[in-house]
Amino acid sequence: MEYQSVFKRYEMKYMMTRQQKKTILEAMLQHMSLDKFGHTTIRNIYFDTDTYRLVCRSLEKPIYKEKLRIRSYKKVSAQDNVYIELKKKYDDIVYKRREALSQMEALEWIVKDTPFPYDTQIGKEIDYFFAYYQTLKPKVFLSYEREAFYAHDGSDFRVTFDENILARQEELSLSKEVWGERLIDEDRVLMEVKTSGGIPLWMVKALSQEKIYKTSFSKYGTAYQKLICEKEAESQRKIFIA
Repeated sequence: MEYQSVFKRYEMKYMMTRQQKKTILEAMLQHMSLDKFGHTTIRNIYFDTDTYRLVCRSLEKPIYKEKLRIRSYKKVSAQDNVYIELKKKYDDIVYKRREALSQMEALEWIVKDTPFPYDTQIGKEIDYFFAYYQTLKPKVFLSYEREAFYAHDGSDFRVTFDENILARQEELSLSKEVWGERLIDEDRVLMEVKTSGGIPLWMVKALSQEKIYKTSFSKYGTAYQKLICEKEAESQRKIFIA
């Protein structure tokens, strides 16, 4: 199956209530449609070093940051495709490069610590990423329910809505059911606007009328703070009290 392997675009995030989402969807009706995948449950496994170097750097909001994850768009079997994604952000522009492997190939590659299975430019970049950071390992499983929309005018303007964002550090497998700690309130929705150009005027007006403003929100960063930082702090408090 054909898939896009290289992305270069702006990605802007907006947090809203479910009611505000309905209002934005009404404004989108004449301009956008749900993509061919419809409603999907996205599963991700994020990689990091022993000291969580990647996510700590990201939370500092530097001009340049990068991360690596494995993603699937459903609960996968051994032969189903998963996507190894190298994502970088520089000066507000997001660059994403990815390769597709069967889950079996991906697991063998990770567990055996061998070179990337295919001799491609992106594969070489992923191998270099692992060599540079040395201790990269799967650290967090993160899932969410997504609806993605494309523009009728043929542009690359896309909008996604993510709900039920969950994270955990157990069962780091794309073949398992989704469960974990909730990262945003049940009534909240994360909308992402993705485009290589500007935001259409009709969307700007809809966001302005609802008083919805661009925000900074990292799913993996929030998972790190909730699953690791808060638990470490709680553990230290218990030691102190004891």
